Amino acid sequence: MDIVLNNKATKLFVLLGGFFVTNALVAEFVGVKIFSVESTLGLQPSNWTILGIEGLGLNMSAGAILWPIVFVMTDVINEYFGKKGVRVLSYFTVVLILYAFFMVYFAIHLAPESWWQHLSGLNEEDPSKSLSNMQLAFSKIYGQGLWIIVGSIIAFLVGQIVDVFVFHKIRKWTGEKKIWLRATGSTLVSQFIDSFVVLFIAFYIGADWDLIRVLVIAMVGYVYKFSMAILLTPLIYLAHHFIDSYLGEDLAEKMKADAQIA
Repeated sequence: MDIVLNNKATKLFVLLGGFFVTNALVAEFVGVKIFSVESTLGLQPSNWTILGIEGLGLNMSAGAILWPIVFVMTDVINEYFGKKGVRVLSYFTVVLILYAFFMVYFAIHLAPESWWQHLSGLNEEDPSKSLSNMQLAFSKIYGQGLWIIVGSIIAFLVGQIVDVFVFHKIRKWTGEKKIWLRATGSTLVSQFIDSFVVLFIAFYIGADWDLIRVLVIAMVGYVYKFSMAILLTPLIYLAHHFIDSYLGEDLAEKMKADAQIA
């Protein structure tokens, strides 16, 4: 055990992988919420009407907030552990997401205690903040439905595969230089696919939303991810600096070289 725990490459993989999996899981569970960007920023909602669909604006899934971090982590892991490292983490994350949804499904169907179901949500000081049925609220929030689960998992896997493919293609063209280009370029392509696939499957196929509404929400989410991918680029260089310092120059260079052929 000491051999494993004292291995810098192993500890780095566990650290990056843990952060990667945690962000992906949280993004899955909060992704069911569609929020208004304008209202969050204290602005008036746009309320556009496009092709007869009213009430459109700058709305996106709450899960979109975390996905840029997941894809940045993908690029960092890709740099040091290659395709195999990303593939192992991606499949492991899908298994954990399925496990998490199964356990939530199990929890939803446990018989609720009556005092919890009817009383724990009451707020005597402010009745407007009361919940008359905690079991219903719990089920609505956590019971996201089969189509959302299917859509999110397919979008995640496709996005990861595309991210890895584009990342290594750009790396072959640029070599060790231009980290920003391969990291940002791969993220922009994979995020585009991820943004539209998950919403199309979950809400157009699964929830019978208007296609225009789905496309507008997906586009707003992608613009956010596009912007964050650019804004987070300095963090990628910072991560490389700390990781190289932690591993040491020789080990860092060896891992990067091995990652290219892995």
